[in-house]
Amino acid sequence: MEKKQPIISGKLKGPGPGHYALPPTIGFIGHDFTKSTSPAYSFHGRMSDKMYSVDSSPGPRYHIDAKITRFGKDGTPAYSILGRTKICVKNLQTPGPGAYSPESTHFLNTHQRPPTYTMGSRTRYRAVDNVPAPNKYTLPSLMGSQVPTKPASASYTISGHYKTGGPSEDLSKTPGPGRYNSTDPSVYLTRQPAFSMLGRHKFRRDMSRKPGPGSHSPEKVTVHKPRAPAFSLGIRHSEFITPLVVDVKD
Repeated sequence: MEKKQPIISGKLKGPGPGHYALPPTIGFIGHDFTKSTSPAYSFHGRMSDKMYSVDSSPGPRYHIDAKITRFGKDGTPAYSILGRTKICVKNLQTPGPGAYSPESTHFLNTHQRPPTYTMGSRTRYRAVDNVPAPNKYTLPSLMGSQVPTKPASASYTISGHYKTGGPSEDLSKTPGPGRYNSTDPSVYLTRQPAFSMLGRHKFRRDMSRKPGPGSHSPEKVTVHKPRAPAFSLGIRHSEFITPLVVDVKD
């Protein structure tokens, strides 16, 4: 039986750097696609000196029109002047400019027309003119507060001087503070809430028995209210009772 020896990495000879062929970065054909390329140009070969083998184009017998470009025919307008036509006087029935009346045509809705005006006759004067003159109108005065349709400022009146013994001379005749009526502030300010107190209710005189507050047990109501978990305790077993052994091991 052959004995296997371990592999020594120093004895193994791998391929050298020249064994790996990377794509070139010069030129266009087979260029490395991971590198950016510059524009490539090609050079034509040198032409032969023999004219008969290279120059095979026709001579100047072909004339190319100057209006033909590499995009097609030139599109500039071209005009030609023809000779004067002979006028036949016998058959000439062309109307002159005076035969047309464009102002007499009927305008359509889509046509633009200038404004038209008409002048009527002078109206006759009436024998009795009932139209009032401008000075017959009177406008109400704008001073004071007598015009209901116009805004007016506050107006004040000044009364005459009292006779001897009036309030201006005898201050005891002046009205005191209790003579003026005070306006309720809830009329012109934000109204505050108002409360009313009713009278005491009378007790019923019947002899029916009413339950007191201690007769009710709201904590026992569990029909429509959540309740805490409830636990129950079993009976106490004796310590001297031998337990039941079902599985007996030999």
